[in-house]
Amino acid sequence: MRWKRTIQLIDVHCEGEIGKIAVGGVPKIPGTTIAEQLHWLNTDPKGEALRRFLVLEPRGAPIGSVNLLLPAKHPDADAGMVILQPDQAHASSGSNSICMTTALLESGIVEMKEPETVVVLDTAAGLVRAVATCHDGRCEKVTLTMVPSFVDTLDLPIETEEWGTISVDICFGGIFYALVDAASIGVKIEKANARKLVEAGMVLKDLINRTVPVTHPEIEAISGVAYVMFRDIDPDGAVRTCTTMWPGRVDRSPCGTGNSANLAALYARGKVKVGDVFKSRSIIGSEFEVGLSATTTIAGRSAIVPTIAGRGFTFGLHQVALDPFDPLGDGFALTDVWGPSAGTIL
Repeated sequence: MRWKRTIQLIDVHCEGEIGKIAVGGVPKIPGTTIAEQLHWLNTDPKGEALRRFLVLEPRGAPIGSVNLLLPAKHPDADAGMVILQPDQAHASSGSNSICMTTALLESGIVEMKEPETVVVLDTAAGLVRAVATCHDGRCEKVTLTMVPSFVDTLDLPIETEEWGTISVDICFGGIFYALVDAASIGVKIEKANARKLVEAGMVLKDLINRTVPVTHPEIEAISGVAYVMFRDIDPDGAVRTCTTMWPGRVDRSPCGTGNSANLAALYARGKVKVGDVFKSRSIIGSEFEVGLSATTTIAGRSAIVPTIAGRGFTFGLHQVALDPFDPLGDGFALTDVWGPSAGTIL
């Protein structure tokens, strides 16, 4: 064998959402901050090639993310991370932060201390503080203090051909979300409706990003609505969520950044207060605990500090390699598996 590139990964999932951690063989990513590294990954052909190598077929799959473990740029952080997905590199993710923390501790990359270990993650959106509950060498639960989250626009009317005028909240929870009540498109958040939800989410994301430009007021590298998250309330009061992800799948977890964005909307409407904690439930029934720990400001606007608690589980260790003679080395995606939008990344 004469491989051109090899990368070692730890397989992890958080409440059903796969977040593999690239721990070995990750090339040097240019940039003096994680935000600059995110920008390079999204704009430089070498960054695109690395992402395609890890997330597209034949080495990757449409389900889950690959997280790059990077040296921390902030002096208070233990590790840096960037989330790679089929469309682009992303700044932040709650489920992937739980996967990263679990992998770092259970692999020994960061020393595990019982009963709790604190791991600080350096992300393009800011520092994420993870408190891991540890017992008998296992990371049992991770509670994240997320980056400040805020409302960009509430009750934005969006004209659609399929559903008429629907109301959308544009909020930041580490990345930008369009939050939509599932009832407004006439679809319940349940397993059987995953395809209907994701197809609606892709239509709305495209429409919103063509008509509603958004950029973080302090971090230029974070712009545009990354995901559409549908939301509902279960009979027991839990928030039910379904985050739709390009090019055509749904988040298996309740979604940490999405719940952070939704929490900002709830706070702006006076429906939650500091100290409140509630359950959020995913399309497959897995759960996060979502809390509002504090209020703050970002660039003069009101913001909140969310907490997200969930579980990560390691399930494998593997290595991917690039054969220099492989005609499919650049990666590919087909609509039969990846959904109708896959044609734009072939």
